[in-house]
Amino acid sequence: MKHLTTTLAIMFFGTVFALAQDRTGTAVQTTKLALSNAIDITFVNNGNSTGSTVDLAFENVNDYANGVEGAPLEIKVRSNKKFIVKARTSSKTFAYSGTTSPAPSMNVQNTLFIKVLENSTGGSVPGSVNNKYATLKRGNRKLIHNGTPGGANTFKVQYKADPGFEFPAGTYTVDVIYTATQR
Repeated sequence: MKHLTTTLAIMFFGTVFALAQDRTGTAVQTTKLALSNAIDITFVNNGNSTGSTVDLAFENVNDYANGVEGAPLEIKVRSNKKFIVKARTSSKTFAYSGTTSPAPSMNVQNTLFIKVLENSTGGSVPGSVNNKYATLKRGNRKLIHNGTPGGANTFKVQYKADPGFEFPAGTYTVDVIYTATQR
């Protein structure tokens, strides 16, 4: 009888413990990311796609004889694909503001120059602008080739202006347009 009581007790507690087990359920949901190609180019000093004005002041005869260099500018490209960067000017001539009439016409080509000083894009810099000045013009000048995807690809450029002695005093302006294109 003692054996039967023990057996019944084991069966009872075993059943209670079996009924006390956690019950689980499962649900599955698919999560889908819809990624599109994305690229942007900004100036590091202000975080915008419009940079601050670069002033190249000609103050003495040596400036006219040797040209004037601007401070280096850092540019950032964010892209989820490989990319290239090109630069061109908005016009083939500078806009003139001054007292000379008629207004002089200064060509951008062979007056305004650009070079790439540093490159942290993972891409390559063409030899024509790699730490040496090449003329800017209305047509595109390639600066970066095969930049790698990422969120902090940067490079630095520097301008030089060398108009010579033939133009009168005044302010001469032109926009430099940078274009980053995915490959």
